[in-house]
Formats: sequence, C-alpha cells, structure tokens
Amino acid sequence: MKNRVLTVPELARHTPLQNEIKKDIQKAAEVFPMAVTPYYASLIRKDDPACPIRAQCLPDPRELISGCGDMEDPLHEEGDSPVPGLTHRYPDRVLLLVTNECAVYCRHCTRKRKVGDNNRGVTDHDLERGVQYIKAHPEIRDVLLSGGDPFILSTARLERIIRKIKDISHVQVVRIGTRTPVVMPQRITEELVQMLKKYHPIWINTHFNHPREFTAESVKALARLVDAGIPLGNQTVLLRGVNDCPHIIKKLVHLLVQNRVRPYYLYQCDLSRGIEHFRTPVARGIEIMESLIGHTSGFAVPNYVVDAPGGGGKIPLLPNYLLSLTANKTILRNYEGVICVYEEPVNPTSGCPATCTICKSDGVEQEPVGLQKLVDPGFPAVSLVPEGNRRKARHLEREDKACGC
Repeated sequence: MKNRVLTVPELARHTPLQNEIKKDIQKAAEVFPMAVTPYYASLIRKDDPACPIRAQCLPDPRELISGCGDMEDPLHEEGDSPVPGLTHRYPDRVLLLVTNECAVYCRHCTRKRKVGDNNRGVTDHDLERGVQYIKAHPEIRDVLLSGGDPFILSTARLERIIRKIKDISHVQVVRIGTRTPVVMPQRITEELVQMLKKYHPIWINTHFNHPREFTAESVKALARLVDAGIPLGNQTVLLRGVNDCPHIIKKLVHLLVQNRVRPYYLYQCDLSRGIEHFRTPVARGIEIMESLIGHTSGFAVPNYVVDAPGGGGKIPLLPNYLLSLTANKTILRNYEGVICVYEEPVNPTSGCPATCTICKSDGVEQEPVGLQKLVDPGFPAVSLVPEGNRRKARHLEREDKACGC
C-alpha cells in the first residue's frame, strides 16, 4: 500500500508512456484518482496497448465522456441507506461499507463516486450506527462487508468489526467482498486467515476478471483462504475490450474452479459515471452464457445479472430455453438446439404439507412477498400494481370525485 503508484511520474517508472498518453492519464486521474499496487502494475504487458490489466487500472480519457445512461449512484445505494455506509435493499441482508479505500482503484468501479475520496471516509461513528441498525432489525441474517476493500484494513481493525457483527445473535453469516487476492495477494497472510477462521461461517467473494490475473502469488493467496475452510466465490464484471469474449470467460471460470473458487456472478457493467466505454450490450452477455451452459460443468457457470438501476436489485438473465408452455406439456430446447417435450403431471396440485412447520415462524405463517402474493391462492387481488402507476392514479382521482372527497 505504501508503494502504490499514485501519480503519472511514478507510473512512468513501471511502464513506458508517450507524452500524449501521460497527459490523457493525468486528465482522467484528476477527476477519478489513480492507485495501482506495484504487483498489479507488474502484470501490465508493455508491448500490448490492449492489455486487459492496463485497461482495468490506468486512467483513460474516455472516463471524462458523459454517457447517455450515466448515473452518480446507479444502484440507489444512498437512497436505500437508513444510516451512513449501510444499504438495506433485500429483506434479510445488508451491505456495510467499512472503508472507501482500495489497493487498486479499478477504472470500472461502480462506486467511483466515493472510492479514494478522503472527504468521504468511513468513521468509527458510521460503523457503530451500522452495527446498531443491524441489532435493531432481527430479520437481518446476512451481513456483507465491502467498501472500498475490507482487507486493506489492519487485521486487528477488521477483527473488531467482524466480532461486533458476529456478536449480534440473529446474524448467521458474514460475507466479505475483496479484490486483494487479485491486485495485492501478499495481503492474504497467515495472520489474516487465522483470524478469519475464528469467526466461521465467513464467506468471501473475490473479483477476477481475466485469466492473466492468475499468477503464482494469487493462486497461493486463494489456497490459503480455502485451506482455512473459507468458501470462495467470484464476481466478474463483463467489460468491453477486457473479457467480452466467450473463450476468455470460459478460460477464466475454469481457472476459478481449478483453484476451488465458485464462479458466482457475471455482472453486466453498471451505469456509473465514466465507465460507458466498458459497457457491452446485454446480448453479448447472453451470447457468453450460451457458450457456457451445457458446454462446461454446471458449477462453473456464473449467474449473469443486471444490477437494476434505481435499486431494483440483481436480475438474473438466461438464454431462452422455454419455447412453449401448456397445461399438459412444456416445450424446451437444450444447449445444442435440440427441442424436447416435458410431460406435465396429471394431478398437478402441489404445495407445502399442512403439517409443515418450516414455513411458520414462531407459530405464525409468514406473509408472502412480491410475486409470491400472486401465487398464493388466498391473495384476493389479480395483479400487483407498481407504486406511482398513472392508470391507478386516474382511477383514484375518479373515485375521489365520485364520493366528493
């Protein structure tokens, strides 16, 4: 961390740069700060102007171009934040930001607006408010620590945060999102993994985007974590000019599973400001999924998702394998294009047995949520209408006028 490349003159000592390129990098770095570990900088291929490592860590003047869909906070994290640094979007889990610092400032980062900003650091007071919020909400069973990168904190500070979370009785799982195995694998020390082992179950998601990021050092870091009994997942972002190729993604997922890391998500690039040049059409992601499903092991296939703008959450996308659906038969296609028929059961009635106790909490049947309401035979309505629907507003206006309200 002390030897990170933070300026253009420092960068020039690691990789040759023409004067015009230096100027372009400087312009972008003045808006979106640059930070690159010497280790990750050493992976840049100096003879390859399209090097995928270079594209992910060096500022680019295209970051200063405003895209048609750019948003400051595309995932609506601030809007879903009841206290600073905590996002509560899904019913049973929260995101807790523990730092706004990273070892490397990825140029495609969805939180470019705050990562590396010294004026938006995470304070002890912020963390305490987050912990108190989690304590006050017993429905929260899963806490994801993110940032920034939690692993750039000292082991002692990280342990204090984890201990506070684990001391909350209703929290079952702590997850950590980190890119240090990719950009600073030296951080995965024996001291760190021994500390993490004390707080199982701990789950870790890392962030490999390209096969070139697998080195002897990164492989050793992953092995240390897995050998400590920590399940690992990986979140890859689909990036134009970096990994938007079926062959690259297939090689990447195979390297992941060889190193006992489950490919978890393939993210469609977000609508954050300054990263439109990284974005691909969604159709490209579907094409890549077609090249994986059926063509490699099922556990090597990530979930392709769009993190919906406005806080809609992760929406999984798949190629269309369902061709037709009737009461008696379902028509499907497989990965080869073979079309087949699935015969539906003669007596299709199914559901939870009357004696089941799992679906009841403290003896009270749990209320259906979202689309579950429409499936529930006891739900009186025939539709779910989004808040702010204009047609519904007109109906209400007419009803108000009719009753003289």
